[in-house]
Amino acid sequence: MPAVTVDDILVLPRAPEPAATAAERSVASVTDAPTGYEGEGFPVRRAFAGVGMRALDPFIHLDQMGEVEYAPGEPKGTPWHPHRGFETVTYMIDGVLDHSDSHGGGGSITDGDTQWMTAGGGILHIEAPPEEVVVSGGLFHGLQLWVNLPSRLKMSDPRYQDIGRGEVKLISSSDGGALLRVIAGDVAGHSGPGATHTPISLVHATLAPGAQLRLPWRPDFNALVYTLAGSGAAGADRHPLETGRLAVFGPGDVVTVRADERQESRSPQLDVLILGGQPIREPVAAYGPFVMNTRQELLQAVEDFQSGRFGSIPVEPRPGHGAL
Repeated sequence: MPAVTVDDILVLPRAPEPAATAAERSVASVTDAPTGYEGEGFPVRRAFAGVGMRALDPFIHLDQMGEVEYAPGEPKGTPWHPHRGFETVTYMIDGVLDHSDSHGGGGSITDGDTQWMTAGGGILHIEAPPEEVVVSGGLFHGLQLWVNLPSRLKMSDPRYQDIGRGEVKLISSSDGGALLRVIAGDVAGHSGPGATHTPISLVHATLAPGAQLRLPWRPDFNALVYTLAGSGAAGADRHPLETGRLAVFGPGDVVTVRADERQESRSPQLDVLILGGQPIREPVAAYGPFVMNTRQELLQAVEDFQSGRFGSIPVEPRPGHGAL
């Protein structure tokens, strides 16, 4: 799990140790992600399955894509499809993924890169491995997060952000036992590069065996920890964490995660995604690739898509698959 690493973590800025009077967030719930398939058949873990929207707000959906080692000819992506009313955040840990959309956004991401697409009022896009990866196969591992938009921004103009691995803000825990990659938001006084409509924070943290991370967290944000690999514990009451497990925290000022002293050889460290945001607290009406506030808005989204109002598929080769 390379993503972004450093040779010497001790040279990085450090997150301050929370004050002794800071309120520790307890763990409200723990769930395990079921497995499924997305797009043309690539395996995913549905990280938010079984968790109520109230606890997730402003987030809608999170898939862990892979981790899978593809043989030659096996890599898969998604066909062209629409979105409206939210933002998609695609973060690649291993492998390569290409993106193209009907508003001119596009590019390749690999090993710590992020693509942030604001669907807004409507967009068509495709995500697929490039042709050379389809031919050769290889490791594929990433995440896709859906971030809701408030009603006043659901019909905003689409936007695309390409966040390279070199742009991610790197910091360490106060004792140097954890590497934090801040992708978006402000975390312990350090800001990530992702420009967000909905206030959120998004961090990929790697904890060395036995390390503890006590991270200051905005009290007006919710707080979620999803385990990408390894084993450990969440919260002061030490709820066990393992691959594919989501911990939802209650209110407070501090999120605590610990890595077990002993890790499996396949996952020598604990890797977690720490995320939270300011709840929107509006009705959510979702249908497939559309996330709106009312059923009528969903019906309008379907009609607009069928009428071609989401833009046109570019007349260019599909990423990794030759000409359309």
